[in-house]
Amino acid sequence: MTADTAQRSKRPLFRNRDFTLLWGGAAFTTLGAQVTILVYPLLVLWAGGTASSAGLVTGAALLPYLLVQLPAGAIADRYDRRRLMIISDAGCLVATTSVMLAVFLDRVWLPHLMLAAFVQGSLAIFYDLAERSAVRNLVEEHQVPAALSQNEARHRAMMMLGQPLGGFLLSVTRWVPFLFTALAHLASLLMLLAIRKKFQGERAAKSESGLWADMAEGVAWLWRQTFLRNVMILVAISNLVFEGMSLALMVVIRDSGGSPTTIGVVVAIGGVGGLLGAMTSIWWRRRISLPALIVAGLAAWAACVPPLALITNPVLLGVVFAACGYIGGVFNVAGGVYMVGVAPDHILSRTISVAMLIGAGASFLGAAGFGFALDTAGVGRTVLVMTVLMGCLALVALILPSVRAAARTREGGRLSAEDAAALD
Repeated sequence: MTADTAQRSKRPLFRNRDFTLLWGGAAFTTLGAQVTILVYPLLVLWAGGTASSAGLVTGAALLPYLLVQLPAGAIADRYDRRRLMIISDAGCLVATTSVMLAVFLDRVWLPHLMLAAFVQGSLAIFYDLAERSAVRNLVEEHQVPAALSQNEARHRAMMMLGQPLGGFLLSVTRWVPFLFTALAHLASLLMLLAIRKKFQGERAAKSESGLWADMAEGVAWLWRQTFLRNVMILVAISNLVFEGMSLALMVVIRDSGGSPTTIGVVVAIGGVGGLLGAMTSIWWRRRISLPALIVAGLAAWAACVPPLALITNPVLLGVVFAACGYIGGVFNVAGGVYMVGVAPDHILSRTISVAMLIGAGASFLGAAGFGFALDTAGVGRTVLVMTVLMGCLALVALILPSVRAAARTREGGRLSAEDAAALD
């Protein structure tokens, strides 16, 4: 190791120009996405639409997790990840601008909102997969866990800021949230254009197999990881519940006379919990195994669902969502470190895409299904169903042999002193 290389390896992440630009660009993109992901259903609800219509718009934004994940992962491994992120930002800018003009001209049409939400959701997947996979190529190897933790903290912070900002901007003028998101994507584009380093290794650009073969390789690799596969299935079902919780929150606040800004504040409090969870995930991993973390987290999530049918106070609802966010922040960092640690770089984007497909591919069903349930059965009965479903997930995680067995592996057990030192 040369003196220059040794000096770079000791350089803190904030001194890494390319990683800082990547981090900042992704922050703008995430902020814009968080603004519009809340505004889409609120735009429908506060215009006199039903929970079912709001669920359709939300479902359109989530449907790409089912349809786009696999090809996006293969494309992110095959082609230049930086260029892919630039194209994604540009496409999102066009989509949000079209909605802004439609709202400004008072020509809002539900199918247009659904199409724009679907396009944004699709391009966000390409961006996210490329960004996640690029990190290990822009930082030193020992800094990867810390970089992933910072990325998760960034995501949670943007959730904390973006969704209340979206609610506030919608309350002021309906088209302004979409203008804000377009400008955020423009800022991200400029930062991406300034990055010098390559976003992937040379072998990723030399793939000679077909796109279908690339996708199949990623599916086959993850499917052989029994622990990962089973955990992602549990996460998939829990995500259905979270979509229902988000819609239930909107209905509860609306029916109690609240405003879009109130919903944004509640979600922001949840973002604070997620940020704290991301920051303390490594602390938990030093003390308990990954399987124990999963079982305890699912059980705690089950306890967070019933209050939605019992309380309307925004502060108390914020506490509930903060608890949910905290657990999610812990999960995401722990899972991300595990994934990057076990997956080879040349299939990393595909591996992440398969995991996200399993984990979030059916989320649109949660938005559409629970939106219909809220209209027909009401908040109380819908919340009861969600509580039972989440409780069953914790029980299944507790008895699954593959989950229990992972506690005895190096990656799934408690962090060793050596691993913990590397993360500090």
